[in-house]
Amino acid sequence: MQPPYASVDTEPPPRPAAGADPRAVLAAFPGPALWLGADRALAAANAAAERLLDEDPHWLDEVRSWLGGASVAPGLRSTPVEAARGVMIVEWAASPLPDGTTLLFGRDATLERQLRQTLSESRRRYKDLVEVSSDFAWETGADGRFVFVTPKGALGYEAEALIGRDPRELAVEEWGDLPLPFDTRRPVDQSELWLKRADGAAACVVASALPLYGADGQWGGARGVCRDVTEQVVRAAELARVRNREKMLGHLVHTLRNRLDAAEALGVAATETARALGADGCRILRVGEAGAPLPVTDFAGEIPAELEHAALGETLARVMAAPEPVVATLGGNRLLACRTEHQRAVNGAVLVWRGDDADPWDDEDAQLIAGVADHIGIVHAHLAYQERLHRLSERDGLTGLFNRRTFFERLEEQLGRPDTGPSSLLYVDLDNFKAVNDLHGHQQGDQVLKAIGTLLTTGVRPGDLPGRLGGDEFVLWLGRTDADRARAVADRLLAGVAELRHLSAGPDKPLGLSIGIAVHWPGRGETVQELTARADAAMYAAKARGKGSYTVAADHAAVPETAP
Repeated sequence: MQPPYASVDTEPPPRPAAGADPRAVLAAFPGPALWLGADRALAAANAAAERLLDEDPHWLDEVRSWLGGASVAPGLRSTPVEAARGVMIVEWAASPLPDGTTLLFGRDATLERQLRQTLSESRRRYKDLVEVSSDFAWETGADGRFVFVTPKGALGYEAEALIGRDPRELAVEEWGDLPLPFDTRRPVDQSELWLKRADGAAACVVASALPLYGADGQWGGARGVCRDVTEQVVRAAELARVRNREKMLGHLVHTLRNRLDAAEALGVAATETARALGADGCRILRVGEAGAPLPVTDFAGEIPAELEHAALGETLARVMAAPEPVVATLGGNRLLACRTEHQRAVNGAVLVWRGDDADPWDDEDAQLIAGVADHIGIVHAHLAYQERLHRLSERDGLTGLFNRRTFFERLEEQLGRPDTGPSSLLYVDLDNFKAVNDLHGHQQGDQVLKAIGTLLTTGVRPGDLPGRLGGDEFVLWLGRTDADRARAVADRLLAGVAELRHLSAGPDKPLGLSIGIAVHWPGRGETVQELTARADAAMYAAKARGKGSYTVAADHAAVPETAP
């Protein structure tokens, strides 16, 4: 049994033979069929048509109206029918008979109509997506040139400017005979390439394409889409550079933290900085106590003459004054430099250089050296702190002279040297110093001690060792000095303390010095303790004689020589 809505082929319905019974024709037709009289009244209907009339009798009125309005052969007419399964489209073909009656043959055109509508909507949807998408669609012909480009254009070009153009003209690199997605012979998925924008800038695109082949198997072009990913690529490259910079700085910070010696840490920092920046050399400078930059450490086989500290001149001054990295050319070198700071105080600079035939410094290099400079500034501060601690550990905090421990360590070194001539140790004790503290207080007493410290360091040679043993006791080691020269120094000290009489407790208790002199001869096996004991005994001998004088200790049991 035929289904009530069976579709028929798109061929026109069979024309009834002359004299054929219309009812027999209706019964033989697989789809719905009607026989209308000359007055368009329903004369007969097959089972399929009757079911349609049972479900929706109104469609017959529309068919009658169509037939009544046709002045010639009515042709085809599509009619919607409210069926149980939903709205269906029945396409009717009218076949007039000689007696004025009409046979109507119907076929189910619902699926065809839906497919046509879906195809139309799909095309419209594709067109909308292409127009609003950031991607651009394209198609090339058999000659490899563009025959279609998204209406809004691509890469800054109008669509009309690309139609007929060879895509290879847009390639940034020379591809030779290598296939591009635009002339590919096989499917391409997410292929990355660089093309030129209308303004000449480079753009990175990701292309997907399919080749087009004709019925004869001949290649006829390609069709695909390209997505501009330049921003993502640039961002990814920038992120990679940032990560590399952070990795390098992390390594540098780790290295600096694991180096207890700040000067050694700066040497490692110079090496790592030069390597990270691809520089020929790195020079680190630190602001000295006088405010002038002083070299701390270098990384270079040989420092160019133009980058010697004395030759930097105005360039270094500009670096120290600029909050941002400075690029300069000195002689045949490209210089990149940045000052270092700690707690907003400029304390040095970092300099790297390349030959003028190398690549120029870029923003990435500047950011990297700025990051390095931040950490070097901390190391500079650490180095200054270490130096201060070292000074405090070996110097007397009030007078700046060597303290007791450091003096005797240095004196031990001096006695161990293979000198051939004599040297002298002066043991100095202040006269009437306690009276100054008792009468005027410790503040004036400190002033006196500072003045004695200045007196002992005035005129001393690089190898001499002035020191404070504690309280009002001082020492002065005079290398390669015999007794006569030691006496001359003692006379100078006595004359100098006479100018401090205004700091005395009073006329009856004048400030003075009692000095003991012990001459040391190398090779006789005398120890530091023995030498010091001889000088100390000579000092007490001078003090016993009435103070304000010096005594030269004699060897062994000899009678000490006393100043007149």
